[in-house]
Amino acid sequence: MPRISAGRVQSVATRLIVEKERERMAFISSAWWDLAAVTALGFNARLLEVEGKRVAATSDFGADGAVKEKSLANILLLDEAGARGLVESLKSSALTVKSMEESPRTERPKPPFTTSTMQQDAGSRLGWGAQITMRIAQRLYENGYITYMRTDSVNLSAQAIDAARKAAKSLYGADHVADAPRTYLGKTKNAQEAHEAIRPAGETFKTPGELAPELSRDEFALYDLIWKRTVASQMADAKKMQMRVDFDAQTNDGKATIFRANGSVITFPGFLAAYDDIVTEDSKDEETEDKRLPAMTLGQSVKVNEYTCEGHETKPPARYTEPTLVKKLEELGIGRPSTFASIIQTIQDRGYVYKRGRALVPTFLAFSVTGLLETHFTKLVDYEFTASMEEDLDKIASGEAGRVDWLRDFFYGVDGQPGLNELSADLGVIDARATNTMNLSETIEIRVGRYGAYLQQNLPDEERKLANIPESLAPDELTLAKAIELLEAPSGERELGIDPATNLPIIAKSGRFGPYITEVLPVVEPELTASGKKKRKKADAPKAKTASLLSTMTLDTVTYEDALRLLSLPRTLGTNSSGDDITIQNGRYGPYLKAGLDSRTLTSEDQLFTLTLDEALEIYSKPKERRRGVAKPPIKELGVDPTTEKPLIIKDGRFGMYVTDGETNATLRRGDTAEGMTLERGLELLAGRRAWEAENGPSPKKARKKAAAKPRKSDTAPTLTKNVVKKGTAKKSAKKTATGKAKKKAE
Repeated sequence: MPRISAGRVQSVATRLIVEKERERMAFISSAWWDLAAVTALGFNARLLEVEGKRVAATSDFGADGAVKEKSLANILLLDEAGARGLVESLKSSALTVKSMEESPRTERPKPPFTTSTMQQDAGSRLGWGAQITMRIAQRLYENGYITYMRTDSVNLSAQAIDAARKAAKSLYGADHVADAPRTYLGKTKNAQEAHEAIRPAGETFKTPGELAPELSRDEFALYDLIWKRTVASQMADAKKMQMRVDFDAQTNDGKATIFRANGSVITFPGFLAAYDDIVTEDSKDEETEDKRLPAMTLGQSVKVNEYTCEGHETKPPARYTEPTLVKKLEELGIGRPSTFASIIQTIQDRGYVYKRGRALVPTFLAFSVTGLLETHFTKLVDYEFTASMEEDLDKIASGEAGRVDWLRDFFYGVDGQPGLNELSADLGVIDARATNTMNLSETIEIRVGRYGAYLQQNLPDEERKLANIPESLAPDELTLAKAIELLEAPSGERELGIDPATNLPIIAKSGRFGPYITEVLPVVEPELTASGKKKRKKADAPKAKTASLLSTMTLDTVTYEDALRLLSLPRTLGTNSSGDDITIQNGRYGPYLKAGLDSRTLTSEDQLFTLTLDEALEIYSKPKERRRGVAKPPIKELGVDPTTEKPLIIKDGRFGMYVTDGETNATLRRGDTAEGMTLERGLELLAGRRAWEAENGPSPKKARKKAAAKPRKSDTAPTLTKNVVKKGTAKKSAKKTATGKAKKKAE
């Protein structure tokens, strides 16, 4: 297959994504119910125990969706009937305070950004992929706003520590600065610390607000994250007080129950003051705002307005996103800051992975290639081996080991372990068919072919059935029931009749590019050369006539008469005054007229069969319109960009569906569908397009428009987080002179 490759890091990254999908495929959903008491004091308490048995919660279920073995004997698994019965039996019961517990909690700031943590943060907060983040960071670095952005180090120079502490003291007060300069230890395996952590450049850190006039919207958003992370790293710990209150309640049939309410309040913000409205990672699993519980005393009765119950289902393990994949690779010690973005891009370019929203979804091709490597090159896709290889390469780079010795061991093997030479010796015995086949049942197989994945059903005494697997269908969604549905769908092939002009059968079928009709040519035995190989087909060999269905037709409804009309295209209407034939035909972008080199777009598919020569001549008598017709309505509205407050919509264009905010357009990628598109994914696509235009310049059409326009203010917008502007500062920052493509972007 073309464009297929394996690599030291890309194959391991693909394997991680495939293994996650295997977990999802093996997942079995479980259901449980719980109860809550809505009190008159303004807080809710959840049911904790019934008759001394703890009520099941999310933590009692494993990654496979089933109840953990150690929890089976100790929990009460409520179903809907049991939950509603408890609600009814508790209806008239009040809560009685059983116990109260307060505990202080300290939260420390995180270290400054490394490449991977910057990519993770930009992914979770801004919805960007690793490659987009690195493009924008590169521009910030090249223009002198941040330090080098490819680093494993969490260390800051003495100059940077001093600048961060001064900024924190000036903006938030001396009590918000750590008593002594903070230093951090890196946790990354095989870290190379040639550069300091990513931080704002210079002896003093300019606030995001001060740089707002100079930065584009995306540059501003990333600089804002870097500035806050750096300054916060030298600030004091945040302090919180957590409160837990347990309540007794009795059902009308005498069962003892315990409810619990939790509260939390920030007593000293410390470094959280720098983050403003950013939610820190440590706060994500808890209430991020103050949740105060009212003052209560032991034995106090608390009135309950109502008891409610709610059903839950376990969810399969979340697929990797770009940030979580980078984090996993870093934990395993695989890859380098300079390679994370390119690794993720490569496995997408090779067709191993595509994005659905922000999730990385493996293709069936990825399953096939990963299975081949696991079977025949187990060591080469082993996580520990790949990480140890990183260490060896570092030693070679630093001169601690010799490259020739290492290559010899790798090729021939060492300490009884086979080398590449031995592993590749048996490549000839690999069964390609078995490698590209996955069994879904005894009779249904998933096959990976040159043009994509498909289903094959082999029933005894019956002709095999084939069905394409839609590219948008994820592997964990291809259940046996879904496979049977695809195989039984009428989209396979439907015979419509015989073409009277050629006496050939006409069938309707589904292809990679949509439904179409085609003639069936008779099977001709191929000619063989003297050596027994098939001869190449002659250029003048007969070809089957084909035609795509019109937008109003489906495989189920297209008729024999429709097929004959479609196969009659292109239709010659007559000639013009120059003697050119005027033809009407259906193209990729709809129906059109053609006379010589002059073509005219038509407004309706009905005109393909009704337009006359006189009407065509009238169309040609008018000047050719360069403008588009009436704009098509949007396919879907995604919501409002929280940064620009502009609506994001999906539209259908000449080259397919795209997302736009009115200024920037971004084509939907493989795996993206209008139905599955989210606001977050739309923002990511637009950010990627803006980053590409900043590097390569806008399209020629846009460039011509902008060249004629007057210079305007730099394209800036508020970030997703609150701007930090030094109080009392009214200085205007001088605009930095942009050069080359960056200048075009700024204008």
